[in-house]
Amino acid sequence: MDRHDHRDVSFWHDTVPGSLEPRPALDGDRDADVAIVGAGFTGLWTAYHLLKLDPSLRVVVTEREIAGFGASGRNGGWALGEYSISPMDWAARSTPEAAIRQMRGLYDAIDDIGRVADVEGIDCHYAPGGWIDMARSGPQAERIAAGVRARHALGLTEDDVRWVDADEARSFCNATDVVGGWFNRHVAAIHPSRLVRGLAAVVEGLGGTIWEETAVSAIHPADGNGPARLVTDRGTVRADVVVRATEGYTRDLAGHRRTIAPVYSMMVATEPLSDDVWDEIGLADRPTFGDGRNLIIYGQRTVDGRIAIGGRGAPYQFGSKVTSTTGVHHEVHDKVEATLRQLFPVLGDATITHRWGGVLGLARDWVPSCGFDRASGMAWAGGYVGDGVATAKLAGHTIAELITGTESDRTDLPWIGHQARKWEPEPLRWVGINAGLWLAGGADRAEARTGRPARRVDWLNRLLR
Repeated sequence: MDRHDHRDVSFWHDTVPGSLEPRPALDGDRDADVAIVGAGFTGLWTAYHLLKLDPSLRVVVTEREIAGFGASGRNGGWALGEYSISPMDWAARSTPEAAIRQMRGLYDAIDDIGRVADVEGIDCHYAPGGWIDMARSGPQAERIAAGVRARHALGLTEDDVRWVDADEARSFCNATDVVGGWFNRHVAAIHPSRLVRGLAAVVEGLGGTIWEETAVSAIHPADGNGPARLVTDRGTVRADVVVRATEGYTRDLAGHRRTIAPVYSMMVATEPLSDDVWDEIGLADRPTFGDGRNLIIYGQRTVDGRIAIGGRGAPYQFGSKVTSTTGVHHEVHDKVEATLRQLFPVLGDATITHRWGGVLGLARDWVPSCGFDRASGMAWAGGYVGDGVATAKLAGHTIAELITGTESDRTDLPWIGHQARKWEPEPLRWVGINAGLWLAGGADRAEARTGRPARRVDWLNRLLR
């Protein structure tokens, strides 16, 4: 019988078909060619592409809970054609040409999610409807329009991202106070638990092994005494390569408390809405939606006719502590619901049926990365800052190619091998991250009050770099 808490993880887990009964745990020491820590999108895409590239590989995945228990089963269901840093930031860190290649790699990954889902029979409700980022105030319009102009100056095209006027923006998503926005074609809505759980089954079908309810406490590089290895509560796995795919849970690995900071995002889902309500709201082709505020919101229309919407703002926990959000009604849930009803008054008294949340992984410089060091046998990916559905696909594919020595357009992108500096020790980490959240929320309040762009956003950007 399914464990009740696994269905309670999120709306996505509650509505995923099939059993959530945990797979068998590791039962002693083992050897493998590649051992992956974490059965989320990064780990499972890595396993999938490894086994496609070389079916002879012994690929194992270890997971403390069940596949998709973390961010991969709790997110907004966006395969997003943007990273946590902008294309212009990538250009500043490399070249304009490399930045465009970094973006094209992500766009291809989004298309490939749909292709793999189709080929492998994963019904993940994939809908490449794009993303409408609505400007709902003058400052938001200025910020969004400047971002579109900068992307075009870099080399992206109108076919990639474009400014839309108020009427066109409302034709995508008829929210209140819309004055314009930008449309990004390279975004797909998915049911994330269907994708991650389906991917786990495909990996097993290809010959991979997934051990669940197996907690990894440490990973060690290869040295003079033997190959790389991961240490669990149920045995040690020795492997030529160990892949760290733990994102917001990286803090649980020995020596990694300051590598990635776990920050929370919260979501709610409505009951299924009537056709009349949907006729008013739109989202007919299931484009994802958000607006130009600084403290991010994100939403989608689900296949069964609900709105699933989330937002940031929950405080960072001292010491990078990760606390359960299962069954918790957080004040951020109330703020997200209030935002939802302000966006769409037509909802009336529609019931919120699900509230959930989880942690995302924040690198010190906000730059996502992946890499592989053959000498030590250590590979990694992460730091997605909540934009991980598509980024994890690109990372997993890239890591698999790096491990197998397969050259492609992915294997020399500028994010490969990037190493952010460690987060500051406490209490500086707690003060800095929560100050950033406060500044973002305060900037939105100031802009709503004054109608002018808030200078504190510039302070926030300096704080985070």
